[in-house]
Formats: sequence, C-alpha cells, structure tokens
Amino acid sequence: MTDVTVNETAPRRGALAALGAAAFVGMAATAEKAAAQAPRESLLRTVISRGKLIVGTGSTNAPWHFEDDKGQLTGMDIAMAKILAAGLFDDPNKVEFVRQDPAQRIPNINTGRVDIVIQFMTMNPQRAQLVNFSRPYYVEGVALLTSPRGRFKTYDELRAAGSNARASVLQNAGADSLVKAALPQATVMQLDTQANVIQALDSGRADTAVVDLSTVRWMVKRNPDRYLDAGHSYNSQLYGAAMRQNDLDWLHYVDTVFNINMFGHVTEAYDAAMMDFFGLEPRRRVPGFPPY
Repeated sequence: MTDVTVNETAPRRGALAALGAAAFVGMAATAEKAAAQAPRESLLRTVISRGKLIVGTGSTNAPWHFEDDKGQLTGMDIAMAKILAAGLFDDPNKVEFVRQDPAQRIPNINTGRVDIVIQFMTMNPQRAQLVNFSRPYYVEGVALLTSPRGRFKTYDELRAAGSNARASVLQNAGADSLVKAALPQATVMQLDTQANVIQALDSGRADTAVVDLSTVRWMVKRNPDRYLDAGHSYNSQLYGAAMRQNDLDWLHYVDTVFNINMFGHVTEAYDAAMMDFFGLEPRRRVPGFPPY
C-alpha cells in the first residue's frame, strides 16, 4: 500500500483497528480473466493490468480518513478502498492513496489522476452531472451530541427545555434552521469551527453540539465517559464513491464489490469497519430478501 499527498488541510486524529486479510479471501476472480473480459477502453482493465488501485481520499477527518498512531491512513473511507482492492486483487493492500483536498475530488477523477474517490462525498444531483456515483456505503445525518455531565442528556429532555437548551453549531447561512428543525425553541450558538462547537459542549456553555451523526458515533465510541448520543438524527445524506462518467464496466464492478461486502457472503471487513469507527453492530442479512 502506498500513499501520496496532494495539498491537504490540517489533520484531526483518531484510532484504528486493522482489517484482517482473512476477511477478504476469495472475493475476486483471477485478474487475468477479469482483464481479458473487460473492454479495452474500460478502467477496470487498466486497473487490473496495472496491479494496484489508485484512490483519492483525505487524511484529516476522523472517522472517515485520518492517520493512526503509526502514521498510516485509516477510517471508513480507507476501509472501503481496501475492500475494493481486495475484490480486484485478493489483496486489500494493493492500493495507492492520493491525499487530496475536497475541492480536488472531481477534478482528479476527470483528469485521470485517480481511479476513484472515496472521501465522504455527499451524493447530489449537481455532482452526478459531473461524475458517476457508486451505491451508497453510508447514510450520514445531523445528530445531537450531549454530555453525561450536562443538564440535558436526551433529545426529549432538550426539547422539553425549550429556550433554556443551548445548542452550538458550525456557523453558516442555514445553521439556525438546522438546529430549529430538531429543537424549535433552542437558543442557537453559531461558532466558527467544529472544534469550538464541541468545546462549547465540553465547557458547559452549550447543552448540545449539533454535528454530523458520524461525528457523534465516533466521539461516543472513543469517549463514552465524556459524550452521549441524545438519540435523534435527521437530514439524511448519502455518501458514495465517485468515478469518471462513460465507464459503466467500472461503475458496475465497484457496485458489485460494495454490494457483496455490505449484503452478501463476505461482510466481515465492512462489519468490522462499522464497529471500529461507529460502534455499530452488524446488520443481520436475511436470505431471500434483496439488499436495502
């Protein structure tokens, strides 16, 4: 596994549980057969012939992509990249990571700098005019982070508190509306950075921090003595991998690998990542019903 940096912002840190190679065994047909069957212009053929996958991602946003204590990239996005590499080569480490700013995600796809971007990328109709998206691998949302030491710990308590509940949120044009959608009467504190949003909760100036659901899960898993999930999430967004357009073989292959790992017979790596980064127990897959 190699790692290339392209102009990235300051890091946020976290921890990683390594994905076992056994979780990936038996996922792929032989590379020779797959390459022979793919059209010559397909990126699938190019990637297999090259012998490694090139993935655009970040390194500064836990639990999605960040450095572990050894300086190695980890996170849910990194796990999905390794799952795809294992599908291609029966080896999760045959991947080169190109570290990039979020603004470089679409340009690096369309210039061929990377084969795929796996970087907590929200799927929307505007971006879908520029790239192909894989099937979603996570449903993001907004959630309420609280503290065991706080006055209000649950969503019901926060709502009942009315204007006495103080909610910190990242400053932007829709911040007040975002908070009011969950807590209509809360007092809103708009702050300039995500770190300050959470610091307001830590210091007791805020009763809840309104942040991404993934952030709530990550922080509660890492520090259950400091943080609580108030038990309410909303404003769903889909995260998917992005690829260049006009290459349906590559898109369909990525979708197939993701489907097999999320809903099929080799779910160990995906399940381990969901537990490691979000504290979520594996969903029971029921034979006879299609994926959902």
